[in-house]
Amino acid sequence: MLPILAFDTSAAHCAAALLLPGRVIQRVEQMEKGQAERLIPLLEELLAEGGIGWADLKALAVGTGPGNFTGVRISVAAARGLALGLGIPAVGVTRLEALAYGLPRPLVVIEDAKRGQVYVQLFTHQGPGTAHLADRVVPACAATGSAAGDAALPPAVPLAEAIARIGADRAGTPQPRPAPFYLRGADAAPPSDPPPVILP
Repeated sequence: MLPILAFDTSAAHCAAALLLPGRVIQRVEQMEKGQAERLIPLLEELLAEGGIGWADLKALAVGTGPGNFTGVRISVAAARGLALGLGIPAVGVTRLEALAYGLPRPLVVIEDAKRGQVYVQLFTHQGPGTAHLADRVVPACAATGSAAGDAALPPAVPLAEAIARIGADRAGTPQPRPAPFYLRGADAAPPSDPPPVILP
């Protein structure tokens, strides 16, 4: 189902890929903040380079995390809004399955989750295992990811392209609306100020 536009802001970047018949156009811009302001202009630049418009898209794919809470929500909200406005499906793809894309099985993806923990998911020929948080992992098979160590396999394709290719494979079947994929609660604490008084 092409063309398909994919994007991800789950880390300190704005990444996007436009998958067209026979070619892929992609960009990654490193940024600590500003993804919300940069995402749509970046997507429009990819569409212009591909010589197509929003109405030509058949589907969207979006990175759903795990990762930066605000970044994940930016992409997911954009994907859901664009899909609704364009009348096309949006497919959610986790960062872990995108990192595993195109690599041999069995494979364990180990991503840095900060605070001395890692995100872990095993992928076998039978399918993916359950993603979870762990303190540390000693992989018994091939591994990839930011915390997989010196012997880590490099990704088969860039992250946004992997999201696009997985999304293209899934877009032909009914999919749930994209939703943030969180494995840990938010770091932000609720405000300590009392709520405002509502006057009658």
